[in-house]
Amino acid sequence: MILPDRWAKRLSQNVAGGCHWRVVRQCTGRQAARGTPFEIVSKNREHVVSETFVPRNTMMRIGDCLRELGLTYPLTPEWRRGMNQPFRAAAWRLRGAPRHLKVAAREVNPCAFPRRTLLLAGWFLVCPVVDLHGEPPDPQVRADADKAVARAMEFLAATQRADGSWEWNGAGDPAISALAGKCFAQHPDFGGRHPIVKRAAEFVLKFRRDNGGIYVENIGLNNYYTSVAVMFLSACKNEEYAEVISAAQAYLSKQQWDESEQIEADNAWYGGAGYGSGKRPDLSNTQVMIEALKESGLPASDPTYKKALKFIERCQMSSGTNDQAFARGADDGGFIYSPANEGESKAGYMEVRGRPMLRSYGSMTYAGFKSMLYAEVSRGDPRVVKALEWIARHWTLEENPNMPGQQSKEGLYYYYHVFAKALRAWGQPVIVDADGVSHEWRRELCAKLCSLQRPDGSWVNEADRWREGNPYLVTAYAVLALQAATE
Repeated sequence: MILPDRWAKRLSQNVAGGCHWRVVRQCTGRQAARGTPFEIVSKNREHVVSETFVPRNTMMRIGDCLRELGLTYPLTPEWRRGMNQPFRAAAWRLRGAPRHLKVAAREVNPCAFPRRTLLLAGWFLVCPVVDLHGEPPDPQVRADADKAVARAMEFLAATQRADGSWEWNGAGDPAISALAGKCFAQHPDFGGRHPIVKRAAEFVLKFRRDNGGIYVENIGLNNYYTSVAVMFLSACKNEEYAEVISAAQAYLSKQQWDESEQIEADNAWYGGAGYGSGKRPDLSNTQVMIEALKESGLPASDPTYKKALKFIERCQMSSGTNDQAFARGADDGGFIYSPANEGESKAGYMEVRGRPMLRSYGSMTYAGFKSMLYAEVSRGDPRVVKALEWIARHWTLEENPNMPGQQSKEGLYYYYHVFAKALRAWGQPVIVDADGVSHEWRRELCAKLCSLQRPDGSWVNEADRWREGNPYLVTAYAVLALQAATE
């Protein structure tokens, strides 16, 4: 947080007794105006701010300040609302404050906030009443996860075909092989040069095309296959694949709908990617493309990300930022499958204020949330905040949330996979749900996946949609999720 020296002294005087803090790096008023950060470390996480009344407009400014720092928070029921009613500071519950709060990395423009707002925001920052940093999985949870991964690796190693592949419908499949191979490539006991990984890479590279893509011809999955291949080859950390990865990056960028396809920025297809060239864009394919580009080292400053963000924004059911007609009146912040062709959700519709509205759902919401973070959207951006609020309202590992009825089990392991990567990118080990319950997501995800593993070390989804009846694909999803949760 940016505070001049003299403000820091005032802050120390205003902090309620018992909250110990120290300045890690102070700056003068002139330095603060240039953006030099100021860090505060809070050592007392249990202390509650003494009762203080803050006018409503000031409280809203504090909220803006905290959001710009990348922190989100709820207002508890104790808050008293009204045009001229003050807020009670003792009822504040801050989300996002680490155990030893260091906010220097997220700079706030001091010109944007009056002195009183910054002082009060600092007050709340050094007096959090909820510890959101959490703990890593305890040794037993980690041991259970490691054991589950080891059993899964044995299963995958035993089922790898002679040509290095894992199968789909009786034939080796480069996408499933890339996902399974990635499990080994990023495992400390194997690595990119292990024979299992090298055989898988050799199989995947058989599908390299002259245009830079890596895919099976004539089945229309060019973007998806190339994306997972790029992630696998990047995880191998083998210079032999550098040229292949570079060519595939260029190919993926060309899969994006933009001006080169006579698609302008006001078109719902703009910035998205589909399964292959000429295919209707969707969020699932767009997010896997973004993930592949991110993992292969393409910087977030590349225009591909900015274009993709326009498409991703239009997948979010939030009328404040989504300019599509189907999103009018929507405010839940979750994501749907595609804004193309007047919008599409695999979860169907629900009734909102007497009219049908496309239903957002878990796997796509985490996919959109993750993609925004990969594109380095500010954590205080309304799109990110709304997505996190949706996640808090729909917290569950029992189903793909907000999918109706029996559909809630469809795509469940895809959901676990993107859930783990999105929350790893978010970087906070604890998520507080809408009821104020704290969830150590790493611990909960590991426990859930361990409970679902089959005796042979594999996982499979009985709701067989999107290939989740295939044990090699689903086992790869589960292992990648566990690796993301325990790294």
